[in-house]
Amino acid sequence: MDNQKRKSHTSIGRIYFWTATVHKWRYLLEGNRSKQLVVDYLKELSFKKFITVYGFVIMPNHIHVIWRLNKLNGKESPKASFLKYTAHEFLKQLKNEGKACQYKVNALNKDHEIWQRDSLGVEIYSRHVAMQKLDYIHANPVSGKWLLAKDDIRYHYSSAHFYETGVDSFGFLNNLYNLFDGE
Repeated sequence: MDNQKRKSHTSIGRIYFWTATVHKWRYLLEGNRSKQLVVDYLKELSFKKFITVYGFVIMPNHIHVIWRLNKLNGKESPKASFLKYTAHEFLKQLKNEGKACQYKVNALNKDHEIWQRDSLGVEIYSRHVAMQKLDYIHANPVSGKWLLAKDDIRYHYSSAHFYETGVDSFGFLNNLYNLFDGE
């Protein structure tokens, strides 16, 4: 058994800190066009009430989302819909740019892999854990090797500005702390 693979299960109706990583940690999400594709589909899933988004950050090679999966999208989970739709759209872009070969895999069920198979979901069950996860994702663009903005609030593809100002420039964010009021 491969001990490096992480397995996580997400259930409908629960809140999770969820991470998806681009295949081989490539910088597929570096450009604004790719980031906007992610934002647009989160917004679509939110408007259709498949998910409720409480926080997110889009990094060059991975994303973190704090969300609740509300209901199935047909037979698949909203998480699966997100991964499948964005992978198809990214693959179209990559083919147009002549870069799809970077994501080629030797698998029976597919020719390309955009997202690594081991996305991580950690349930958020308290205000303390919610604060910890939000702080982590909001600090991600300005910590370690990244330095993608002067400070976390100035990094556009994140919910940090929403939590600082209350202004939802994306049109789909919900305040996670409201769920834990009274704790």
